[in-house]
Amino acid sequence: MTTFDDREKGFEARFAHDADKEFRITARRNKLMGLWAAERLGLTEAESEAYAKSVVQADFEETGDEDVIRKLIGDLLKGGVETSDIEVRDMLAKKAADARAQIEG
Repeated sequence: MTTFDDREKGFEARFAHDADKEFRITARRNKLMGLWAAERLGLTEAESEAYAKSVVQADFEETGDEDVIRKLIGDLLKGGVETSDIEVRDMLAKKAADARAQIEG
């Protein structure tokens, strides 16, 4: 193999590692968001875990965060919890930082 081939494989491995890490951070963020919303909804511990998993799965509906945000806002409002788009987006940013710290730390 040439040095170029070795470097290419190194870059590919780094890209795969970074993509995997970002996926795990996003999944952790969504779980934290689900637990946050579950607490606001007054769910039990078991219900909270199940709800957090449903938030993680909601992220697979479409690219980006809009599917998660839509689910959270809809569920909170349906549960009688006052919220706003801004509040959910702010919490999403906070939980993203928390998730990154947990995964990288």
